[in-house]
Amino acid sequence: MRANHVGIVWNPSKTEKEDLEAALPENPDFTITWHETAEDDPGKSATQAALDAGAEVVIAAGGDGTVRAVAGHLAEIDSEAELGIVPLGTGNLLARNLDVPLNNLGEAMDRALNGTARDIDMGWVEVTLEQGTNREPFVVMAGFGIDAHMITETNDDLKDKAGWLAYVESLGRAVSASDVMEINLSREGERIGHEAAHTLIVGNCGTLQGGITLLPDADPSDGELDVLILKAEGVTGWLDTMKNMVWDNGLRRMMSKDDSAQSSESAIHQRVSSLTIELEQPRVVEVDGDEVGETEKIDVTIEPAALRVR
Repeated sequence: MRANHVGIVWNPSKTEKEDLEAALPENPDFTITWHETAEDDPGKSATQAALDAGAEVVIAAGGDGTVRAVAGHLAEIDSEAELGIVPLGTGNLLARNLDVPLNNLGEAMDRALNGTARDIDMGWVEVTLEQGTNREPFVVMAGFGIDAHMITETNDDLKDKAGWLAYVESLGRAVSASDVMEINLSREGERIGHEAAHTLIVGNCGTLQGGITLLPDADPSDGELDVLILKAEGVTGWLDTMKNMVWDNGLRRMMSKDDSAQSSESAIHQRVSSLTIELEQPRVVEVDGDEVGETEKIDVTIEPAALRVR
């Protein structure tokens, strides 16, 4: 259904306005307003400006940070405006998980303008920092661990050529960076587990670059979050993790049509609607690729059907 007013929130560090204009239809029969992001405000103010101007669809034209900021603000104020995505970053993880066209401005813009909207969930992370509690939205993944960053930042060119084998290139860095620590997990004040691990990821979506499925049960519309705890130590542990990702929850899953994620000694899968994570020492938390501070306590919740995305 075509909107009467479309607000385009765009990141000028990712593309020129003229390129976006060229992807729009000639002589559009709807109003378009432009709202530029800033380095210190990746999209919240621009999204509100689009809504104040009357936008019924807000298009996030940028990378994962821009998409997170726009989506987070729409969800936070419970806006009825629909979200469109024109992916311009390196990860473009939400776009990948929703099958939004990549590397084609025209096709992505057409989807944002004319696509059918669907409900998706929004994840929220409350991080306890020295200066107080900070609440952050995420649409893809949140967590901590240097290795979590390694997984999302593996060389894109190599991934395009070698697929999952590209992650082997990062194993040396991962092994040397691994720092196993004690983690307490609880839900609604009740303790549900204790793990010694170096990385914990909570996800609303499960697919990374190169078609790698990190969280095989993740569905952005199911009202649940998927948890991956990585405990690999040394080369043997990381090889077990790779086997779990590529074989147990990849090729074998496709062949057997098994609907549930399989855990291994080094990779544990769980599903939750809320989770409190307490660490023995502070760790930097990442939310959709953005660092949001160092903390010893993280509270994660899911808000079902918080967004309408085209």
